[in-house]
Amino acid sequence: MSRVLLIEDDRAVREGVALALRRQNHDVAATPTGEQGMELLRSFRPDIVVLDLMLPGMTGLDVCRAVRAVDQTLPIIMATARGDEVDIVVGLEAGADDYVVKPVLARVLDARIRAVLRRASAAPAEPGLPKIDTYGELAVDRAGFTVALNGAQLALAPSEMRLLLTLSASPGQVFSRQQLLEAVWEHDYHGDARLVDACVKRLRTKMSEPPRAPRYIHTVRGFGYRFAAP
Repeated sequence: MSRVLLIEDDRAVREGVALALRRQNHDVAATPTGEQGMELLRSFRPDIVVLDLMLPGMTGLDVCRAVRAVDQTLPIIMATARGDEVDIVVGLEAGADDYVVKPVLARVLDARIRAVLRRASAAPAEPGLPKIDTYGELAVDRAGFTVALNGAQLALAPSEMRLLLTLSASPGQVFSRQQLLEAVWEHDYHGDARLVDACVKRLRTKMSEPPRAPRYIHTVRGFGYRFAAP
């Protein structure tokens, strides 16, 4: 049973989503404000946060940034009624792992939650690959599900970890955004390619990649990305 923290100010939506998730065997704590959500974060200790973008007072973006300031690995799914691309991209770049547009079907949200939690769980080492791959100053431990740069472990969100594992498993291979979307997020809708771009941006920042000349994750214009092994 996963522990879900739901932060949603609309009472009807909050109660309906909480009930639906409980029926899907999730343990749910629900609250209408970002401030209360931050308190529950410490006492409830959720496995994942489902966060409304438009909250009174402390907004969803504020909450997302506050969570990421103390915990880089806790999965966050952002919910927005707008469906506006700018809002979604800003939320993803603030640290959300995935998003849903309201109104969302309970089975869709449940599927997104389970997919994000699968990404957050450690994966076994891939057959035929050594436990730790080293690329210059970057060390990728596929069995331990950790990444270190110059000996310092990087705190990566689940989607960031999966993206790096996928790209680095095949250095030099070009992956389309659609391929990465399906491999990492388990989505098949091409419009969600912005998930890939936002995640790459966050990953490059954490890896201290120069914006104009990234060392490891290269953009293939008009197509996608590839991992370059120094």
